[in-house]
Amino acid sequence: MTLTSTTPPAAGDPVLEHLVATLTVEEKVALVIGTGIWTTAAVPRIGLRAMVMSDGPAGVRGRGADPDETSASFPAPSALAATWDVGLADRAGALFAAEARRHGVDVVLAPQVNLQRTPVGGRHFECYSEDPLLSGEIAAALVEAAQERGVGMSVKHFVANDSETERTSYVARVDERALRECYLAPFERVVRGSGAWSVMGAYSGLDAFGLAAPVLEHAPLLHGLLKDEWGFDGVLVSDWVATQSVGPAVRGGLDLQMPGPDGPWGDGLLAAVRSGEVPAELLDDKVRRLLLLATRVGALGAQGESPAPAAPAAEPFLRELAARATVVLKDDAGLLPLPLAEGATVALLGPAATQPFTQGGGSGYVRPDRATDPAGALRDALPAGVRLVVQAGARARLTPPPLDVAGRCADPVTGEPGVRVELLDAAGTTLDTWTDPAWNGWLQHVRPDAVTARLTAAVRLPEPGEHELGVGTVGRHEVLIAGQLASTSAAEVDEGVILSSGHNHPVTPVVRVSGTGTAELRAELQVVHPVGYASFVRALLAHRLPGPTAEDEMAAAVAEAAAADVAVVVVGTTEEVESEGFDRRDLDLPGNQDEFVRRVCAANPRTVVVVNAGAPVLLPWLAEAPTVLWAWLAGQECGTALADVLLGVTEPSGRLPWTLPARAEDVPVPHAVPRDGVIEYVEGLHVGYRSWEKDGREPAACFGHGLGWTTWSYEDVTAEPAEAGDVTVTVTVRNTGARDGHEVVQVYVEPPADPGGPERPVRWLGGFAAVHVPAGASARVPVRVPRRAFEVWDPAAGGWFVPAGEHVLRAGRSVRDLRLISKAPLDQSSARRNR
Repeated sequence: MTLTSTTPPAAGDPVLEHLVATLTVEEKVALVIGTGIWTTAAVPRIGLRAMVMSDGPAGVRGRGADPDETSASFPAPSALAATWDVGLADRAGALFAAEARRHGVDVVLAPQVNLQRTPVGGRHFECYSEDPLLSGEIAAALVEAAQERGVGMSVKHFVANDSETERTSYVARVDERALRECYLAPFERVVRGSGAWSVMGAYSGLDAFGLAAPVLEHAPLLHGLLKDEWGFDGVLVSDWVATQSVGPAVRGGLDLQMPGPDGPWGDGLLAAVRSGEVPAELLDDKVRRLLLLATRVGALGAQGESPAPAAPAAEPFLRELAARATVVLKDDAGLLPLPLAEGATVALLGPAATQPFTQGGGSGYVRPDRATDPAGALRDALPAGVRLVVQAGARARLTPPPLDVAGRCADPVTGEPGVRVELLDAAGTTLDTWTDPAWNGWLQHVRPDAVTARLTAAVRLPEPGEHELGVGTVGRHEVLIAGQLASTSAAEVDEGVILSSGHNHPVTPVVRVSGTGTAELRAELQVVHPVGYASFVRALLAHRLPGPTAEDEMAAAVAEAAAADVAVVVVGTTEEVESEGFDRRDLDLPGNQDEFVRRVCAANPRTVVVVNAGAPVLLPWLAEAPTVLWAWLAGQECGTALADVLLGVTEPSGRLPWTLPARAEDVPVPHAVPRDGVIEYVEGLHVGYRSWEKDGREPAACFGHGLGWTTWSYEDVTAEPAEAGDVTVTVTVRNTGARDGHEVVQVYVEPPADPGGPERPVRWLGGFAAVHVPAGASARVPVRVPRRAFEVWDPAAGGWFVPAGEHVLRAGRSVRDLRLISKAPLDQSSARRNR
């Protein structure tokens, strides 16, 4: 039987029930286990094809089979949240759907709505905000737009998976109010409000609702809350290789083990069903959910893909998004747009000027359709007669740059350009040999009988002086360079190295070699055969030429800055610092970039500093810099977007979705290191800026801050009751500058002054709205503040209530720039309600 209806059936639809009844037990088991890294099982006889999943959240990677496959590279999710614009989020969701269709993908593993609990979190850049309401509203708009076009989004990582250290084993201990009011809130908004078709369960565990267990086995969370209380009818999919059990995970609420077909379910689920350990009705529920998802994405039935609403063209939209997301932290010197006269010289400096950091490391990475950089884009965009000088001046990377294999390596046996590669079996017998003329650090899909890869090369040393050579790898290895032992280890690695992302950023020991001629490189490396993933060999070849010293490079760039009319310094992090798989050690800019910024600012009072980073970094020179922009990890259009901002084409209208600290010691949650396997969420309700408000500490820039390129006055505010207990706050704002501009009106809630009432933050975000206003004009901006913004969770009663007393509403430009005040017109007669 095939399904021909074009309307997705609701869960419990008789057609789906009939399909479930026609499936054999073996087919049902196969449906809830992946058939590969990205695919689910097909049952052709009922019209079901395989569904394809693929990584987000900054682009759709595709199926992964074609190493040359490219994708539109989006700005990091934090950048999207920095626009505070649900309209832009809607357009981003439409582009996600178009990219998914382009790559043959049915479900995108995004968005990530975990809160940015600590600025050192390794995947901070992949999340939207430290605020639950902002995270939920941006994610909801994106998910709704994608699913309207027939593409599923899998909201992740459910829940309290807010850091990377020991992420596959730690247990997050969160009190029930903080869990409900903060960490679950964005998930609830997307699941209940937007009807998300899939949710991804986290690697980590949770101690809440009376149970401490891995999330994928946490029945009170997955069954009790997600499926029963919230009415989630979609598919709960495991994070990749996160499933640890059969019975506990099945009974806990997991619906789909990914990847497959190996893993606990592939080895044991069928036997558990036949023995009665897993009840048949539990399996049927999971199958029903898979079939409903297949119907929604067009994988079940003969109807094919239905016409989808149009999506924006990728390049212009991503360019606009990256520019709009840029935050003006300060512009004391009025350097935006750049003041350029005929014959002016612009010094574009900094390591990220020519090698920008566009995507964080890990599963969010895509191979971009195109790449733009600040140097090339600014060179193309500057008016005729303006001279551009480009120098790095500082070093951001912790390891030497990649070795130019094609230009500096030769096979020591054949003399051909490249690296000699040999695959060996367990007995040391050579299985394959070839010369790779363009070794890129990876050998993937290695034959299953290979256990060791031997790489050899004669590395040309083209100039005298001290060369730095290294090989970064993982697992068992021995590396010799110029006869010196660079590194050795007998420790084998498995899929755990993928889960920790260690294979993406291996430690690279360096050997220093002086002179010219050649240096022999020989590396014996483990072939990693990870469960659930393709086999691979990792060897990051690195080489730094003698060249000028770091001080020489800095002095030359500072001299160019001093001679220029305007200096633009682009500094930031790298994938060595911001990545999935590990948390950051500190909040410093890597290398000597802080010193470089100080010296450039001292040399030229007309300096614009651009920070190319996803997560907060300390800016010890902030007071010395005339103009500072936060430009995020901007994706493929990083260069064109920055040129548009600097030259006045697009307003940098971003607002910070998190708090930028001034000192490391002020950060409320300075690390996320488990103690005895547990992370205690000791701050409770006071996540992010809420702690800053409670403690009264002074950040470098507060939550919601951003200047744009015009000025604003706030003239009037009213607050009126709305449907379902919500409140509509209408704020009149006036653009008092000379340019049209975007404003983000932010409304914060303050609790009643009741010493005997429940603990509440000092203030919290209740609603926001982005508006475009012409120069000199005013606008009345309605901001919806949902009833939930006033409510408190009562663990004893198992329900929400609005505490008695008068809530205050404050409207302004950030959490610390609040200009108007009103009272919340709440109906206290219905203050309590159940779930």
